[in-house]
Amino acid sequence: MDARTTQPDAVETGRTETDRTETGHTETGASRLRTAAPLPQEAPVSAALPPEAPPMAPATQPSVAAPAASLFPEDRNASPDAILIRRTLEEVAPVADQLTSYFYALLFVRHPDLRNLFPAAMDAQRDRLLKALLTAAEHMDTPDVLTGYLRQLGRGHRKYGTQATHYPAVGEALIGALTRYASTIWDEETEGAWVRTYTTISQIMIDAAAENELHAPAWWQAEVVSHELRTADIAVVTVRPDQPYPFLAGQYTSLETPWWPRVWRHYSFASAPRPDGLLSFHVKAVPAGWVSNALVHHAGPGDVLRLGPPAGSMIVDHSSHNGLLCLGGGTGIAPIKALVEDVAEHGHRRPVEVFYGARSDQDLYDIETMLRLESEHSWLSVRPVVAEGPTLGLMGQLPEAVREHGPWHEYDAYLSGPPGMIRSGLDALKGAGIPSERIRHDSLEELVAAAN
Repeated sequence: MDARTTQPDAVETGRTETDRTETGHTETGASRLRTAAPLPQEAPVSAALPPEAPPMAPATQPSVAAPAASLFPEDRNASPDAILIRRTLEEVAPVADQLTSYFYALLFVRHPDLRNLFPAAMDAQRDRLLKALLTAAEHMDTPDVLTGYLRQLGRGHRKYGTQATHYPAVGEALIGALTRYASTIWDEETEGAWVRTYTTISQIMIDAAAENELHAPAWWQAEVVSHELRTADIAVVTVRPDQPYPFLAGQYTSLETPWWPRVWRHYSFASAPRPDGLLSFHVKAVPAGWVSNALVHHAGPGDVLRLGPPAGSMIVDHSSHNGLLCLGGGTGIAPIKALVEDVAEHGHRRPVEVFYGARSDQDLYDIETMLRLESEHSWLSVRPVVAEGPTLGLMGQLPEAVREHGPWHEYDAYLSGPPGMIRSGLDALKGAGIPSERIRHDSLEELVAAAN
């Protein structure tokens, strides 16, 4: 999808010291982690809890900035471990930054060999740990949801080139950090809950990675074959993978450039799968965005990128006869275009309504493509919506335009674009009578955290 940005800042190594009391308590938990579940020796997985967390659409993940009391609604059916885990997370939420920095300090001081598996700058890495844990904690009593989420993480993190034998080190650092920052509620019972939870999380990811290794590479090499600058800061980059790359329209991948090793960013596929196997991405260069600026201003034919596995569930349900209501803001129009092509290829004459939002007419960089598709398919309607006139399309914001052109009761909705647009779009769609389970979008937490 659109390049999703965070600002790079100084590497925060934080606290590197550990006192003897913490070390002793940590070792107890770590030894239990080491013996709780045998780990396969050669299953490549992440060296730490996820640097990038794929979305579980359409649900959104809880925010680490939320007040502790509101992190988790009361659940009388929650398991004892879930209650203890959530109580711990509520305790550490106000000190999330310190907790995460201390976790990495413990990991790298005790296991310095793991440091080279991570990006040189840890700005975008630092807060992923707690967000992933919050997501797992929220769904730990719903195994189907949790397992699907973790299996996708396990498959996706093969590209980091790490081994399952790193998991005990991660568990040791995790328990050490929680021991320090949840000290007022930490006890043997709480530690046991975390050991069991982490063991379950890690084993699901390990098993998924090992299974995936049997039929897919850890990453794909992809040569740039075309680089088209649409505006001063938006480029359409087309690549040829070195081997077949299976994906579905509406999904995204993680991408690494040769200019920033081990720094991966998410981009959506800008077309449905093509017979020639080529893949296209729409990339917007953002201020201080390492990967996005490299792709827009430095990449060219002949450069070789690396692609992770496909991810995301913003895909078309071809068993349904509902219409599709698609909202694409900025470069978020890329996966929307892919969805339109997917519907066309399946030959279903179901109505597809596309609202394409931008700041001005000049920012509608792909409007000609969308209007061409509209002219080719009678079931497709494309409405450009701009915030600043004059315009030949609709004037205003996407949510308002959608509300004015309803009703949408017989439509499935798809949202793609900046986090603010998705939040307002969600409210508008729910207000228009579309149930949450029929609204698909990438995770808001991912949009905030993963673009650069």
